[in-house]
Amino acid sequence: MKIAVLSRAPQAYSTQRLRSAALQRGHNVKVLNTLRFAIDLTADAPDLHYRGRQLSDYDAILPRIGNSITYFGTAVVRQFEQMDVYTPNTANGISSARDKLRANQILSRHNIAMPPTAFVRNRADVRPAIERVGGAPVVIKLLEGTQGIGVILAPQVKVAEAIIETLHSTKQNVLIQKFIAESRGRDIRALVVGDRVVAAMRRSAAGDEFRSNVHRGGSVAAVTLDPVYEQTAVRAAQIMGLRVAGVDMLEGEDGPLVMEVNSSPGLQGIEQATGLDVAGAIVDYIANQVNFPEIDVRQRLSVSTGYGVAELVIHAGAEQVGKQLGDLGLWDRDITVLTLHRGVTVIPNPRKHVLLQDEDRLLCFGKLDEMRSMIPERRRRRAKVRRLPKEFLAD
Repeated sequence: MKIAVLSRAPQAYSTQRLRSAALQRGHNVKVLNTLRFAIDLTADAPDLHYRGRQLSDYDAILPRIGNSITYFGTAVVRQFEQMDVYTPNTANGISSARDKLRANQILSRHNIAMPPTAFVRNRADVRPAIERVGGAPVVIKLLEGTQGIGVILAPQVKVAEAIIETLHSTKQNVLIQKFIAESRGRDIRALVVGDRVVAAMRRSAAGDEFRSNVHRGGSVAAVTLDPVYEQTAVRAAQIMGLRVAGVDMLEGEDGPLVMEVNSSPGLQGIEQATGLDVAGAIVDYIANQVNFPEIDVRQRLSVSTGYGVAELVIHAGAEQVGKQLGDLGLWDRDITVLTLHRGVTVIPNPRKHVLLQDEDRLLCFGKLDEMRSMIPERRRRRAKVRRLPKEFLAD
């Protein structure tokens, strides 16, 4: 396999470990500076140039896109995707994970537990937002911060308001997040590769510091995760479109709370804490995927006129609950059920005799008009009834 590691730091620990792991397995590997690519859109087929010359063929890439070059870096990754070069992390996945607000929106839509979070811009909305997440103390986060930079703990409401007002005055966007006191300055980093956690460590903050990042002086130790933590980490990474990711979780009273999904996780801390060959696991996964890569089903199946992909949800109490899948008459309406999602379980190509349950999700491909007719009317928020003025209540 010929693989390229996209990195501006060829001497960095993670880059060196990935390179050496690939060489040990007999692969041809190059470290390429992401900023030295030129995207060629003039030819009939998508192409790339590197250092002024046409890029040779590669089987796979492993993007290590830094925060400061997200836009250009993801454009390069997207071009590789157009050239059918395998990447474990898609351009969309990297972009979505890099934007903390966007990541929170995506994960919350898929029922991933996270600390209560709010995003506001107007000064008048700050105090109500703080109250909605549980009141002070609160954590204030810059949307594009990294390595603990731009994460501030505000002990009181007035302090939080002053910090947010200052950040807004410098055109910074911030999240307001509940402080999870029971985590006691600790969090868990799970390194996800494909559909499993290959290594995990617990990070503990130093002294009075509440941020547990290694770059902030935090200590690390290997940890064996409960199945619920493993499932949460894998689901969060996959929802974000990442097959190699570091998932940071707090240990809440009711289970894991996802803080962040990192598309370019550092390997030094977790390899030294666990003694595991994480770089090797990443290279092995990529090698297994090159000849049989995953594809974006929604994108590929939506190019046929009149046909597309849609998700049909069996809401609690719906008449379909308890019926067999075949009773819905989908196949007669030119609709194929690709997968049935039930909680964290995925049933591919479900049979017609499967009994439907509350909140089952059917991923279907077929005629869009037929699928639209089967989707129930969207639930609307209950309208608030305003009190009539006293003069209208008078006899």
